[in-house]
Amino acid sequence: MLLTDRRPLPRTGLSLPIFGLGGAQIGGLYRASTAACSDDLIACAWENGIRYFDTAPYYGYGRSEHRMGASLCDRAREDYVLSTKVGRLIRPNAGGARAPGADTNGWAEALPFHQVYDYSYDAIMRSVEDSYQRLSIARLDILYVHDIGRVTHGEKHDHHWQQLTQGGGFRALDALRRAGIVNAIGLGVNEWEVVQDAMQEIDLDCTMLAGRYTLLEQSSLSPFLENCRKAGNAIVAAGVFNSGLLVGNGKFNYADAPPAMIARVEALTAVCQEFGVALPAAALQFPLAHPGVVSVVTGARTRGQLETNIAWFNSAIPGAFWQALTARGLIDAAAPTPAGA
Repeated sequence: MLLTDRRPLPRTGLSLPIFGLGGAQIGGLYRASTAACSDDLIACAWENGIRYFDTAPYYGYGRSEHRMGASLCDRAREDYVLSTKVGRLIRPNAGGARAPGADTNGWAEALPFHQVYDYSYDAIMRSVEDSYQRLSIARLDILYVHDIGRVTHGEKHDHHWQQLTQGGGFRALDALRRAGIVNAIGLGVNEWEVVQDAMQEIDLDCTMLAGRYTLLEQSSLSPFLENCRKAGNAIVAAGVFNSGLLVGNGKFNYADAPPAMIARVEALTAVCQEFGVALPAAALQFPLAHPGVVSVVTGARTRGQLETNIAWFNSAIPGAFWQALTARGLIDAAAPTPAGA
């Protein structure tokens, strides 16, 4: 398995590189990132053969799209795959003021804007036009509906879901796909259940699923991934470090990790030490063993971090390691592993 390999999206003519760079940290997730650092990061990605880049209006309230677009817009458009997201409109703050830290959802030095959730037909069309401007790129490959779901929206979920169904959001996505404005549509979410609901409303080409099919958690394995594969809804695995818990930062689902998850990581770490395997390397390689997963996307802030991720991705892991994880009940017995690929 090479970083430059591609896998097809079954319902489209698009093939997706199996390793992609996510743009959240370019947008300043938790810590600020300079424009020079972002340029160097994307240059590093390009030098190493990475040709899939993902961003979103939400990341830094526009900052990630601006920076990623500035780094990519002069490259030949057919040479890379680009995805962004819809569901949030980014609106200017009154008087152009920057919001205080508590109001920026963890974005360090966010641009002077705020988010407005809107999944309606008009909002999705407007969001795409806004993304064109921020990216300085007039064609998108993949468009994901960002952060829809009951866990995300709580009591407001039904309202936002109706914007997609009755308010024309899904119709807008289908119109963009039919017109060839985007090659593929899907959801970019942390909740697999809402993807299953969406598949009853519209044919999805791919789903960016964050944190729900990882070395630490395979809650989506059955029947969801099987259903996606049958329907041609390819999975892009994101959040494979589970908010950083698998690289040692103590976070899970963007919050402090619960004791049960910490204990599970300790058990995984013990097996890694036994076989001389880096835990993050196993985390990056595991999802791609599933035939329904076409790509794994990981974020980085600096060239050094990305080079480390690439080294983990390329590292050799013995088949006995994966067999041990299965035998000891540390991954689902039905989960495909690289040992059997």
